[in-house]
Formats: sequence, structure tokens, C-alpha cells
Amino acid sequence: MTTIELNTPATIEKTALGRLDREGRLLNAVLKGPTKKPGRFGFRGDIALKFQSQVADEKRPPEFSIEQVLTIAQEGDSTIPALVGYLHSFAYLDVASEVLDGLLSPGGTYFMFCNNIDLLTKYCVTLRGITFYVLPCDESTVWKEMLDLLSIDKNDIKKLDTAGKLDYVLDAAAGFNEKYDAITFEEGLARMEPVKNRNENRPV
Repeated sequence: MTTIELNTPATIEKTALGRLDREGRLLNAVLKGPTKKPGRFGFRGDIALKFQSQVADEKRPPEFSIEQVLTIAQEGDSTIPALVGYLHSFAYLDVASEVLDGLLSPGGTYFMFCNNIDLLTKYCVTLRGITFYVLPCDESTVWKEMLDLLSIDKNDIKKLDTAGKLDYVLDAAAGFNEKYDAITFEEGLARMEPVKNRNENRPV
């Protein structure tokens, strides 16, 4: 363990998020900086999973990402203790596991909300030795779903800033151990529903 100087803000390079940052995967950040806890770095945004081919210097958005990510990492630790995100398709979970391989811990807490699983189901899926809680998310946000899941009253956190709210929610998520149906990734693929069109109900 690294000794943390209390007055020194955490830097991403010294955390497990550093690799993702160097790979250019941390995008659309609402928060990307030190949190209120000593030595802790927080990120809210998207983690790119598959990049599009680039032509010359043209910057293209990723083909798909883990969206609405909530995560923290501690300076000097090699793994991310907690991560929450949204996948537009359950099928992306294997790619997410591959991209995050080596950065997650069997003792960590990881949630993935998916667009195309039955709204009444909740799963535990283990990939590469890491267990993910897989939950449905339809026309809601990861943030709201996590507050509901953890029974957090939004009035309890309304006076906190973005970093303070992230600390509060992910600290509450630590050690989450609800018993959901344990299925394999292949079983999840067989059960998943068609991906909903994001633009279906939007005005033209």
C-alpha cells in the first residue's frame, strides 16, 4: 500500500484507471478528478469498449461503450474496487470484461445495467473470474437506479458536490451481496431481448 499525503489530491496515473486513460477510453467525463476521500480518484462518464476505424486525424465516437459510468480508484491500488455502468446490449458484457481484465478484483463490486434484458430479471454473471451484477434499465438512468437499489434518499446527498455524491453512493455499494440468479454469459445471450432503438420515441 502507498502512503497517502492527506493534502495531495489523487492523480489518475497512480490508480487503476490510469491504463484506461492512457488507452483513450475515458470519455464524456462529468467528473474526472480527486474525490473527497484521501488518495481516491473518481470518474463519471463513458468507457469506450470498441473504437471505430479512424481516417487520418478524424476523431470518431466509439462503436460502443460502457455508458453512465460511476467508478472510483485508490492511489497505489492495482484494481478498481467499485464500478457501475450501462450497456446498450447484454452482448457487450464480454467485451467490457475483456477491456477491464486485470483492473477488477474478485472482491470488488460491479454492476452493469442493460437495455435488453427482461425488466423482471436480475443476474449474476461471472467472466474472467469477476462477478457482475446485471440488472435491467429502461428509460431511466444508472444514477437513479443505483439510488433506488441502495435505498438512498436523494435528500441525503443533495448538498454534496459531484465528487461527494460519487463517494457516498459507491461506499454504500461496497459489499453489496444480494443473491441474484447466477447464469453464464452464454445463457444471458440466449435470454436477451432485441436491443431497443434509442431514437424510437424521440421527436424528429
